Amino acid sequence: MLRLQAFKYELMPSGEQTRNMRRFAGARRFVFNKALALQQAHHASGGKFIGYFAMGKHLTAWKQESPWLKESPSQALQQSLKDLDRAWQNFFAKRAGFPRPKKKGRGESFRFPQGFRIDQPNSRIFLPKLGWVRYRNSRDILGTAKNITISQVGGKWFASIQTERELEQAVPTATSAIGIDVGIARFATMSDGSFVEPLHSFKCHEKRLAKYQRRMSRKVKFSKNWHKAKRKIQRIHTDIANARKDFLHKKTSAISQNHAMVAIEDLQVRNMSKSAAGNAEKPGKNVAAKSGLNKSILDQGWFEFRRQLQYKLDWNGGILIAVPAHYTSQTCPCCGHVAKANRKTQAKFECVDCGYENHADVVGAMNILARGYRAAACGEDGSGLVRNRKTKPASVKQEPTEVTMHETAHA
Repeated sequence: MLRLQAFKYELMPSGEQTRNMRRFAGARRFVFNKALALQQAHHASGGKFIGYFAMGKHLTAWKQESPWLKESPSQALQQSLKDLDRAWQNFFAKRAGFPRPKKKGRGESFRFPQGFRIDQPNSRIFLPKLGWVRYRNSRDILGTAKNITISQVGGKWFASIQTERELEQAVPTATSAIGIDVGIARFATMSDGSFVEPLHSFKCHEKRLAKYQRRMSRKVKFSKNWHKAKRKIQRIHTDIANARKDFLHKKTSAISQNHAMVAIEDLQVRNMSKSAAGNAEKPGKNVAAKSGLNKSILDQGWFEFRRQLQYKLDWNGGILIAVPAHYTSQTCPCCGHVAKANRKTQAKFECVDCGYENHADVVGAMNILARGYRAAACGEDGSGLVRNRKTKPASVKQEPTEVTMHETAHA
């Protein structure tokens, strides 16, 4: 089993090294945007797609036009073209949206695939055209270092070292399976009745963030006081993100270590959190309420929760199964009766057919686990792969039951 893993450390550069890193990140952003503009102009004139190798010839010409580009490492500029080429490939494969220009101050980074050296006993890293840079040595690096990415987050610089190592296929120590229903009132409800309280990282800092944003709006744009206020806002956003990441890592680690199979809902978070504002011709309805719901959904970090569960279960030898979320909280786990009236309130479930009562989120988690079992046992639709099919099965006209609703619903 080949494991790719990244180890991230905070850098402690000198003043000159910090200035150079900003320049390198700016050069990388300049090359990315220039290549993107060239690609768009070439397409508008009816030309064919410019691949990475052909774009590399343009990079040589750009260095002649802008000599200051020569001061930046060639590897970092070449990797910028590779990043753009990968963004185009993802767009053509419908895995991502249309590539957008890089903005100054957002996602400042550059990467070295080779030429760097790591001196972990002395807590320092050698980077081309930067020299030895000290870093906070918080843990050992495992495996062979393949590349290193330098990025700026919240005014600090970090080094992310991607490593590669061979491991034996893990065998799960746990033997249990569990279904998980994610929500807002409860972050995660398990099929065994336990649940995880939400963190609400953004909501806890929302008032403080709004206060500093008002202060920033009163400053003269791009003045020293404006930049000071901006740095305070960046620190708040960093605190929010760090708290959310810490929360998710702890919960996903506990779940992946204690269960061999986990079934979750195949939620499309991007579609669920789309704005309801509409346009001038077709204005949306309940825009304020939908905006608040979108904010709460994104504050939970459902997509990151699923992503972490996926790779951690893979590392521990477990399995993650995503099943459709349709009618999971309206289906009785006892008799299988499906009805909207089964869910009396947001939290209360009471079957109108057999009288079974439980918390609605627990019922949803139980149904998710049942669908996960069926998907794992006989490949029934519910693995999350049905979305990739070009054709849909014919609808079934009969009284809705758990099976028929499951077969006709697609994520």
